[in-house]
Amino acid sequence: MSTPPEGKVRRSFVSLPALNPERLKTAKNLVDKAVRMHKVFSVQGPYPVIRASLKARGWVEQRMPRPNHHAHQRHIDEGRASSNDGGDTDDDEDNSDTVEKEQDPDGLYDLMSRLVRNEMVYFYWTNRRDAINNNSLQKEQIINHFAKAGSFTTKVGLCVNLRNLHWFDSADPNTFFPRCYRLGAQDEKHTFIEDYRRTACTSFLKYIVERDQGVLVEGTSHHTGAVRKRSKRRSRPVVLSQMINSALKVCQEFLESLEHRDIDINLETPQTLTEDEWAEFINSYYLVVHGGAKMEDSDHYVACCKDMLQRMGEVSPQLDIDGIHNIWIIKPGAKSRGRGIKCTKRLDQILRLVDGDPNLIKESKWVVQKYLERPLLVHGTKFDVRQWFLVTDWNPLTVWFYKKCYLRFSTQPYSLDTLDSSVHLCNNSIQKHLTPSIQRHRGIPADNMWSDDQFRTFLFSQGREGQWQTVVIPGMKKALIHALQTAQDLMDSRKNTFELYGADFMLGQDLRPWLIELNVSPTMAPSTPVTARLCAAVQEDTLRVVLDRRTDRTANTGDFQLIYRQAAVDVPQYVGVNLLVEGFKIRCPCPLPPLRSSNRSATKRRGPTKEKEPATERVKPLPKMLLKNAETQLKNISSGVPPPPLRPDPPVSVPIESFELHLPMTVKSIHLPMSAQPHSVLLWKRRPEVSKVCAERVQPCTVEKDQRPSLSLEITGPKQTRQAATSTLSA
Repeated sequence: MSTPPEGKVRRSFVSLPALNPERLKTAKNLVDKAVRMHKVFSVQGPYPVIRASLKARGWVEQRMPRPNHHAHQRHIDEGRASSNDGGDTDDDEDNSDTVEKEQDPDGLYDLMSRLVRNEMVYFYWTNRRDAINNNSLQKEQIINHFAKAGSFTTKVGLCVNLRNLHWFDSADPNTFFPRCYRLGAQDEKHTFIEDYRRTACTSFLKYIVERDQGVLVEGTSHHTGAVRKRSKRRSRPVVLSQMINSALKVCQEFLESLEHRDIDINLETPQTLTEDEWAEFINSYYLVVHGGAKMEDSDHYVACCKDMLQRMGEVSPQLDIDGIHNIWIIKPGAKSRGRGIKCTKRLDQILRLVDGDPNLIKESKWVVQKYLERPLLVHGTKFDVRQWFLVTDWNPLTVWFYKKCYLRFSTQPYSLDTLDSSVHLCNNSIQKHLTPSIQRHRGIPADNMWSDDQFRTFLFSQGREGQWQTVVIPGMKKALIHALQTAQDLMDSRKNTFELYGADFMLGQDLRPWLIELNVSPTMAPSTPVTARLCAAVQEDTLRVVLDRRTDRTANTGDFQLIYRQAAVDVPQYVGVNLLVEGFKIRCPCPLPPLRSSNRSATKRRGPTKEKEPATERVKPLPKMLLKNAETQLKNISSGVPPPPLRPDPPVSVPIESFELHLPMTVKSIHLPMSAQPHSVLLWKRRPEVSKVCAERVQPCTVEKDQRPSLSLEITGPKQTRQAATSTLSA
């Protein structure tokens, strides 16, 4: 190969297919019509049903850029599932961002997609909430995700919100949601420990009753190896009477607390069981129930145990599903597809498992929930129900319930001898990697799924088909409505937004549905013939509700049924923050006199006191009115004219005080009564050396009946003035 000359670059040209003028004209006409009618959509992920349904309605796709595969996968594994606003998403590897091969032999759709690459998108369907920023959307743009869904689609959010159900409805969450606690919160951790201990008491009472009735205790092993293992763990005999008495006392205390009969108990009264007694009871419980240790005859205890269980059942809706093994399921928050979920039945193991991850403790992400030990089984195999529902508005809250659902089975027969996830977790993302057990009933399909029609056929064989419409369906509807009610105030009620959710239920032996969790972005992968048919149908029916019904309220909504529409709540229009305070300054009509300090007031003493030289202190000047009156009276005294009588004034309280007059004379003592009748003011002669004001020499004024207080003053002046001041003044 020859080297190209310097400065020249060899270029390779790729031959492009020749454009068909007729095809280009057709594409432009279709695009112009779609743009005029606002029918440009964008889909992220492998949703061939959504694409085909929209194209059949005249929509044109604007293809979204494909993200980097490695960065996207890292985002899924690390960020999306554990974000604060994330949820339990069901999108697994089957819903990766691989665009399917469309049936577009002439390339018409590809050409149309290129023509609308700069147009506004009016419909978004994504499998990731953060793919589109809702705040950047125009009012007329439609998207399939609400913001802030983590308030009820995470295990922590659902656990916390349902406790506030009593503010929204009179229903009790304990009737449809297994009790749940956040182990990262110290107060809830303490409450869980109390619940675990109390459940151990009721489970032990159940064990006594069921053993007497000859009921097969599920999960209690009787093979030789298990007995040999239990015998090694047993280190001391079990005192049956002591255990039953302790269990009865704990249950009785719980009943009294529910009836508020424990509020008058003295705080110094010791607890029902001390920590050491609890440790002894729990260890004995493990030996008897988990280990199968033999006990003495308990026939004469059965009656009291039955009576207590009956009383507990009246206040504990979950007593029937608790079983006797006290099994709890531990879930790390905001993770999906069964990742990190474990079942255990020992309290120390639960606390040790949670304490091992400080990050989850700090964020209160660990959730522990009571496990349904006695669920409804199909041919001895555990299953759960995947139920879809659609929310088209949060104000007013509008909920659509899908009439079709499907069942997911475990690959192993149900047993409490092992707590392995292959037995107790029905997620398809877990079970599809496992081989079905040869011991499992042949009636369970190899793909581990049933449709609701197949399940109803099974109920018909059990003579319980009618309970599907009377117990199961109404129970699931009520549970979903209550869960959404508690999250309504926390959600973004943006119009032109909708979201399809997937709810997981388990059925009790009485067919009562129990809500396990809610999932955003439920999987639409056609992994089995059941999901291939039902997932395609629910996607098509979703578009019927959110698109066709917008223009025609009588449009067919498929299998979606409107089950709840709340009355609209008026939200005040936001006009911005504009706080303003108006007013004017209040002017005082006259200045207030200065406050007098308490250390300047004359000390009131009775009896002779030891005279001593008073300390020099600053004395306040005489008030102007009193000073003027004093000058007038002194002038009259010097001229020999008696002063006029004072006008009657209202009673005035004048404090007794020593002060200095800046006059040419000094008045040694003036007695000024404040009554309307004239009184004499007596001026005593003082020697010149006694000219200083002494607070101790001022006698306290006495007030007689119908007499006002008088004022005693000491005034210093020239000698000639003192001699003239010996006459009597009329006040």
